[in-house]
Amino acid sequence: MKKTYPLLAAALTVLALTGCVSAATGATRPEPTPASTVDATSPAPATTAAPTPSATENAAASSVVDLLNTLPVKGRAPKTGYSRDQFGNGWKDPDRNGCDARNDILARDMADEITSGPCKVLSGTIHDPYTGKTIGFVRGNDTSMAVQIDHRVALSNAWQTGAQQLTAEQRVELANDPMNLIAVDGPTNGQKSDGDAATWLPPQRGYRCEYVAAQVQVKAKYRLWVTQPEKDAMLRILADCSPATVDPGTPVPVETQPPAVVEQPATEQGAVFYANCDAVRAAGAAPIRTGDPGYTRKLDRDGDGVACE
Repeated sequence: MKKTYPLLAAALTVLALTGCVSAATGATRPEPTPASTVDATSPAPATTAAPTPSATENAAASSVVDLLNTLPVKGRAPKTGYSRDQFGNGWKDPDRNGCDARNDILARDMADEITSGPCKVLSGTIHDPYTGKTIGFVRGNDTSMAVQIDHRVALSNAWQTGAQQLTAEQRVELANDPMNLIAVDGPTNGQKSDGDAATWLPPQRGYRCEYVAAQVQVKAKYRLWVTQPEKDAMLRILADCSPATVDPGTPVPVETQPPAVVEQPATEQGAVFYANCDAVRAAGAAPIRTGDPGYTRKLDRDGDGVACE
């Protein structure tokens, strides 16, 4: 397997970027340049002892835990309106290297792959991180499903934890983001379905730290939330993580355009209409309550009378 993992500093970089929706990274050919680190401005006194391995491990785990603690905690929204097409029709080419994301991930995660042309992976071998098994891949109608590309944050889960409020372009980015994608055993991926960390974890325990850390980073990158049981499960896993298993990638921030406030023709009351909660926040009106201009039950998905909190 050819994938590599950046240094611990990348996890701290992600924490600093919380709140930014960012462009896809990783899984490109050639491989991206590793993220740079920033030297401390005040060196430690000469008499200060170097951190012990246990202290380093605690710092690595804490960086992801700190990032997790920035995520909102809410219940799952209804699945109403979800379809795979909400995240784009088929695989895209997010890094514009001429290869779609599926073939990029197969090439990234496989050993001894054979391709047709620069992109199409015909065969190879994966050391499946979910089960620990070695699986041979052969492209074909009856064989391709043995190895599948999993969204570590399932798209249905993303839809129910905030992706409804993303733009169509941002949802396509999420669905093709290499940080969220991994080649795995097909039947095991089917068992996962759209489960979160509270309902499904990889059978191979040694991969759970990296798996959960990736989910945290993806949810932070796309401003998604976690449920309380999901967060509790993540914290249990991260409590035992070490630096080698907590950072699967580093997002790169991009500027995004806030959704416009859509105003209906004024009535006697000067009514205002907001398309979604992003529009409410962009107008500086969040949270919006029953009786406030622009409040609708569509915005108040938990029905408590306070929307976009």
